Amino acid sequence: PAQPTYKALAEMLRVTSLAIAVACCLLLLSVCGATRMTEFHKSAGPAGLNKTADGDARARASRAGTYGIDISSYVSESDFECLKSEGYEFVIVRGYRSIGSPDPNAADNVKNARAAGIQYVDVYLFPCPKCSKSASSQVTEMVNALSGVNYGQIWLDIEGSQYWLGSYSENQKFFEEMLSAASSKKTTGVYASESQWSDIMGSSYTGGSSHQLWYPHYDGNPSFSDFVPFGGWSSPAIKQFKGDDTACGVDVDLNWY
Repeated sequence: PAQPTYKALAEMLRVTSLAIAVACCLLLLSVCGATRMTEFHKSAGPAGLNKTADGDARARASRAGTYGIDISSYVSESDFECLKSEGYEFVIVRGYRSIGSPDPNAADNVKNARAAGIQYVDVYLFPCPKCSKSASSQVTEMVNALSGVNYGQIWLDIEGSQYWLGSYSENQKFFEEMLSAASSKKTTGVYASESQWSDIMGSSYTGGSSHQLWYPHYDGNPSFSDFVPFGGWSSPAIKQFKGDDTACGVDVDLNWY
């Protein structure tokens, strides 16, 4: 009479073991699935999206300093609003062209930048030393074209030896006249690189060193760590660290201080 009882117990143990095994498998599958889902959310969540959508703005924000642009074409108020939202806090607008005339877009660009909420808006003058107009008259032309427009300081663009005169002394004379005329109107700075300054003015000339320096070096690095003194300048005010770039659909050069 006891034999059927042993068989029943054995069957119960077999069924129980099978149930435990199935439960363990289901638990393992559940854990693996949750782990995979967690990894998916880690890769597809906000952090991943921010790297692609806001990478440039976040990279700028992570580095100390102030970022800005310079422009030589018309920019609308809405485009300036976009640029401001991207973290650009100052604009330097071309006010005078190397062909010897005021930039016809300068006044509107300054107004549009101001209307968009950009606080610091300067202008630069790209002179025409070989034109029949004197240095001071070119400054006057630009200032008159911007009459009634709220802009900051003037930057004198010293580059392109092909635009300048035949000797250091002639170039220095033209520059000093231009600097004096501009300084009588607004605070004035100088845009130049070591190589351009040396080619145009001579490596030993220091006639602009009492004014702020804005220098170009397209190394993509928004810092002054690369700066080497020249022309009497021991430190710069602004660095143009990337040229011919695009932001918010606008052709710009990128600057930092």
